[in-house]
Amino acid sequence: MKRTALLNLLIGTLVVEAGFFLVDNGTSTKPGMAWRIGFFIIVPLAVAVLIWLELRWAAMACVFYATVGLALDVATIIQVLTKDSEVGVSFIPNIIGGLFNFFLIVFGGRSFLDVGQGPTPLESRPPNPPSPS
Repeated sequence: MKRTALLNLLIGTLVVEAGFFLVDNGTSTKPGMAWRIGFFIIVPLAVAVLIWLELRWAAMACVFYATVGLALDVATIIQVLTKDSEVGVSFIPNIIGGLFNFFLIVFGGRSFLDVGQGPTPLESRPPNPPSPS
């Protein structure tokens, strides 16, 4: 498993999303804040712990998380481009977060699908002797 790459990408995603969360000017409601804290801070920490424990299926959990995160980032970017006048405020963090999520999908999927092959035999087996009949 590419444990170091996945952990670095999860930490990068956590830093970008938590930074964006802290910079937010409080326009969200209280239930929305709890949802954002859970999804953008607690879930990446939990997945990072699972990756650190070297559980193979945790790479797929990483892909699931990054897919939802990428979808949210793309939806936010489209909303900012079509309706928001302050493009610079949330456009750049969403692009950076989207890139982190994209690479989490790529590296997590490769890590999950990369099954180590056993050692190859040193020499081939000799052929079977001909039958006496």
